[in-house]
Amino acid sequence: MWSFFSRDPSKDFNFEIGEPVLGLQEHSVWTLHKGKKKGTNEEVSVFVFDIKSGSETQLDVAKAAVKRLKTLRHPSVLTYLDSLESEKVLYLATEYVEPLPQHIEKLKLDGPQKDLYIAWGIFQITRALSFLNNDGNLRHNNVNIWSVFVNTSGEWKLGGVEYVATAQDNNSIAIKIIPSLEIYDPPEKNDPGRQRQITKCSTDMWGLGCLIWESFNGHLHQQSYLKLLDKIPKQLSPLYCELVGANPTSRPNPADIITRCRKLGGYFKNDLVDTLLFLEEIQIKDKNEKNRFFSNLTPHLDNFPDNVCKHKILPQLITAFEYGDAGSAVLAPMFKLGRLLDEAEYQKKIVPCVVKLFSSNDRATRSRLLQQLEYFIGHLQAGTVNDQIFPQVAHGFMDTNPTIREQTVKSVIHLAPKLNYNNLNVEVLRHFARLQAKDEQGGIRTNTTVCLGKIAQHLHPQIRQKVLISAFIRAMRDPFPPARNAGILALAATQQYYLLAEVSARILPALCQLTMDPEKSVRDSVFRTIKGFLGKLEKVSEDPSLRESMEADVNTATPSLSNAAATWAGWAVTAVTAKFYRSQSDTVKSINPMSSRMLSKPASLEQPSSSSISTTTSSVTSMTSLEHEDASRGNDSVSDYDYDNWGENENWGDIETGGQMASSSGSGGGEQTSNPTSPPSGSATNKVTDGWDNEEWGSLEEEPEAEAEMTSPSEPWSPSDNTVDTSHAWSSDGVSNRNKAQAGWEDTEFEPLDEPSSTNSKLEEAKKKREERKLMRQKELEARRATRQTGGPMKLGSKKI
Repeated sequence: MWSFFSRDPSKDFNFEIGEPVLGLQEHSVWTLHKGKKKGTNEEVSVFVFDIKSGSETQLDVAKAAVKRLKTLRHPSVLTYLDSLESEKVLYLATEYVEPLPQHIEKLKLDGPQKDLYIAWGIFQITRALSFLNNDGNLRHNNVNIWSVFVNTSGEWKLGGVEYVATAQDNNSIAIKIIPSLEIYDPPEKNDPGRQRQITKCSTDMWGLGCLIWESFNGHLHQQSYLKLLDKIPKQLSPLYCELVGANPTSRPNPADIITRCRKLGGYFKNDLVDTLLFLEEIQIKDKNEKNRFFSNLTPHLDNFPDNVCKHKILPQLITAFEYGDAGSAVLAPMFKLGRLLDEAEYQKKIVPCVVKLFSSNDRATRSRLLQQLEYFIGHLQAGTVNDQIFPQVAHGFMDTNPTIREQTVKSVIHLAPKLNYNNLNVEVLRHFARLQAKDEQGGIRTNTTVCLGKIAQHLHPQIRQKVLISAFIRAMRDPFPPARNAGILALAATQQYYLLAEVSARILPALCQLTMDPEKSVRDSVFRTIKGFLGKLEKVSEDPSLRESMEADVNTATPSLSNAAATWAGWAVTAVTAKFYRSQSDTVKSINPMSSRMLSKPASLEQPSSSSISTTTSSVTSMTSLEHEDASRGNDSVSDYDYDNWGENENWGDIETGGQMASSSGSGGGEQTSNPTSPPSGSATNKVTDGWDNEEWGSLEEEPEAEAEMTSPSEPWSPSDNTVDTSHAWSSDGVSNRNKAQAGWEDTEFEPLDEPSSTNSKLEEAKKKREERKLMRQKELEARRATRQTGGPMKLGSKKI
């Protein structure tokens, strides 16, 4: 029973006392300790005064500090949480802080970041002194580097309130009981004549001058050092000289200091102070002001300290979005700062906002959200993506705004690794089939093809086999040239997913029909792609044991090596809604050729290594951006084809080659070695020797004369070494021939395929010449093959089946 009355009351204190923070005890009656709130483990700071070892005067000062701090509530004054007095000790709990000298010593800032940050800190202390002197009619009497503390948000808080007194007696100066603090006493303390000139703020302004000097120079050891101005910013020097002036009446009022320094060109007029003050007053700002502020905020964040961004700015942004009308403009800076958070904090603070954002009906918000998707998709759990986010994203596939449709298509690249079977293999592909077939924007149809090629590795193997070839062949029939090119390059980038029987029966016949395409860029891509596929068939013909390794990835969900589609760089068409191909009815305007972005060449299919012979080692097919306008679909509309099911066999008639097709292109069932060696092989490749290990598609070990014979008189190739790749053929003026062909797309280039009679006659004449050259080359190839049958390895077509 008696033990109850003898119990230590400090056990009832709601905070745990941790390790001490060294340094403060020499300049204060308190010792500072780290602490945690019981139950929540929230970090706090605990100021401890040992009653037994301290004097009565010190105890009175400590008690006065506790009483005063309870009544002072200001953003720039140390925040009081709780206190407790027992027979042995006096506790004062505040927000978690550290002394300013230690904070500056650990500060890893330099240049503009440090300048902005110190300006913000001095502004906060000046604001706190204005509150005390003018609003509270109080004097602090202890302003120096040891009375300032810094919280986790990087905010400077004024503490050390042990000597706060009313300003009614202007002639009194508090007597410090800590000897080390006497260095901060103003000069009039020992001058009775000047004591009559003391004002309510003169003593604190002298202390502010000392604080400014210490912020740039470190701890003040002698008052004479205050005359050294080398490290004081020139912008601040005139004000500093007024603060440490010998005449008390010449020292300005803190409110006047803020007014002067907040003017244009003043020390407190900078991006960081402007940003933080706006966020503090955001509730009274109108919507237009908020939009302008958030739209201009992102570029400035790089110059702000990380702790200020993470703990001060980011929470304000989240609050402004959740409870205010900040709108979509807040998303870009919010997601940029979100990268400063660890995973647990991100899940707690950002993910709930992201989920809420995706349900927004505001197009601007959805657009900005899709644009920023890559910055936060890695933090989202698969369950969250499938259950809460993808259903909202899927609405964008059917949006009437082309920008939303385009960005929704692109977003699938980032979402695909986290989507479940149904969302990816059913829902996404259903929308892709409709967009590729029926969307009126050529750029969106093109990007749908590109996206499908990029996500091929994530599709289920059975779905992949059923969809890819049909989808890419459909793209090759599109009247929009970049869409046709995208289909060709997509086939090349995903070549490891096709059975060789499908290559010979479906892919090659479809490619061969585009060898007469009116667009040179399309023809170039076709020939290089044909050469790559023919090379695969030729190698398997020579060594049938390679077939299994070449088809290793067809039925696997995880390719053995990184495939080309996974790193397929760039979009075929970007900013599709900013600039569309115009239709015939629009006014014809020329496009700057240098601003056009071109489809680059497909890279090579690498040679299978001795340890692991696999076709998955194909190089990346690079597709850079094109920014053009939507071409007229003309009479050859994609709606003429059956696009309801990608898995159905394609009807390959009615393409530029006059509707002729290979007789064996129907089912894709067994190997048909005769198809790859039909006239397209003669026109596309003379790959007789083994040049599979060369970097570029179409690199042949043939004589330059033989390569020259395969060129068209109107489109000469300039081979270097043994490479037939025209994308590296440079003219005398240093401009790529292929780039010339693609740069400066005009509206007239994308009119319907119905040509005038004169143009038709030229095309027919050119076709006849090409056919004649094909026959001549075929005869030459047959003669060469016949001569090689007497010795050496058997080549494709040399063995009768």
